[in-house]
Amino acid sequence: MLKQDCSDNVPKVLVVNDDPGSLIGLVGLLSQWQEELAFEIISVRSGEEALKQVLLHDFAVILLDVNMPGMNGFETAEAIHSRDASASIPIIFLTAYLADEINRLRGYEQGAVDYLFTPIIPQILKAKLSVFVGLARKNIELKNQASILDRRTQELTAINLLLEAEIDKRKLAEQKNKTTEEFLAMLGHELRNPLSAINGAAILLSLDGVGPQQSVAAKEIIHRQSGQLTRIVDDLLDLSRVMFGKISLTRHPVDLAEIVCSCLETLTMAGRTQQHALKVNVDSVYIDADATRMEQVITNLVDNALKYTPAGGEIEIELKASDNEAVLSVSDSGIGISSELLSRVFDIFIQGERPLDRPQGGLGIGLSLVRQLVALHDGSVTAASHGKGKGSRFTVRLPKVEKQADDPLKASQNVTVAPHTILIIEDNEDARAIMTMMLSSLGHRILTAADGEQGIEVAKAEVPDIALVDIGMPGLNGYEVAQALRATPGTSAIKLIAMTGYGLAEDKSRAMQAGFDMHLVKPVSMDVLLNALNQCLFIAAA
Repeated sequence: MLKQDCSDNVPKVLVVNDDPGSLIGLVGLLSQWQEELAFEIISVRSGEEALKQVLLHDFAVILLDVNMPGMNGFETAEAIHSRDASASIPIIFLTAYLADEINRLRGYEQGAVDYLFTPIIPQILKAKLSVFVGLARKNIELKNQASILDRRTQELTAINLLLEAEIDKRKLAEQKNKTTEEFLAMLGHELRNPLSAINGAAILLSLDGVGPQQSVAAKEIIHRQSGQLTRIVDDLLDLSRVMFGKISLTRHPVDLAEIVCSCLETLTMAGRTQQHALKVNVDSVYIDADATRMEQVITNLVDNALKYTPAGGEIEIELKASDNEAVLSVSDSGIGISSELLSRVFDIFIQGERPLDRPQGGLGIGLSLVRQLVALHDGSVTAASHGKGKGSRFTVRLPKVEKQADDPLKASQNVTVAPHTILIIEDNEDARAIMTMMLSSLGHRILTAADGEQGIEVAKAEVPDIALVDIGMPGLNGYEVAQALRATPGTSAIKLIAMTGYGLAEDKSRAMQAGFDMHLVKPVSMDVLLNALNQCLFIAAA
């Protein structure tokens, strides 16, 4: 078999003849026109070999000998044209015998396009070859163009997908930027309101001729607005913990009814509920929970109901046991939730329509925190509303547990203790002065230090009962102070309370490892500080 080394883009001609001499002569004749007509020659000596080549290649034309032993030309042609991929290949029969009409008809039935008799007239064979090779070349060009178009289409499709993905990314980035801008604008508004009120009250207290009633009112404003600032900071910190998965719980059996009542009492004392009618129906149900986090859940749910219920509206809080669950629901007669918003109401920064003055405030993260905190307690929270103007209902379901014996440390929080010597190690002068005045007013003897080194010196000289130590101080930080005091025999028994703005679980753990007895997060309310002092002194007395 003679095979020229040509590319797949060159038309191929298959020559089939069992006689070696005839095959060589025919291939030699074709070779004279190979460069001119640009085609490749493949030759074989049997019908079986021809079928193998047809499986491997496409051919412009097949020159097929009729009279071959084994599989003759007619049978070979029938086999070639029975296959879909090769059914359209033109076949020219070659024969040394004058074909009668029956043989011609049989050849045409098998797909032959022509008969050539030997000896072959070269000019006729060249003319026929040029036609079929030319057609094959056009088909190859069309296939190549189609392939190029297909590749280009794939490239354009890929580019289009990239563009669509980029557009989606930009839309998402724009939405995030918009959300961030709206959040920052909201945060600025929420911070300026209480700061403005605190500043105004402080100016009022500094004026001459301020009466007792005005002074009391100004102090109440400062206290109330400081609480608002604390809530904003707490929400921001909790948002960060939610986003980074760093919320941790200190769980123990608690009566959820007591927490609900405590939260409602706090909101009532703050004047938050005075324009609404509250309907409360709670049963005692114990859950395994972090009481502080549960307070946050309940406060956020009730606060949300207050925000979106106009003055004169009704808020209903219900708590009951259902099978193995504690079911808490907070319902309101407020503005309701649209069906579009209902599916996103627990997402961060999502808020319903609010008036421009935003009298109740908020950062739009309360419900998102509720969902996260409830999930951490192995519970669920759902929202329901019949639409705008038809109120809303939030339902929390938490696993119920059995009541357990009271914790003696919890009972100790309300124990009144005699005055003690307390050392305050704090680098912020105003914070140090305020804490000194508060604790002095309760009869305690107060020692102060402005940095860690001075605090250690005072502690060694005076050996106080308790040291309140700030963590973030220049020079020696609070952890280093605690380690130094614990390592010194004369000061190792001092009760140490960490006072810090760092409130993550790892911060508390680090404080305990450094030697602190308790860890309080600033700002610390008077009640929390006194309970901490009482608990430390109760443990010491025990």
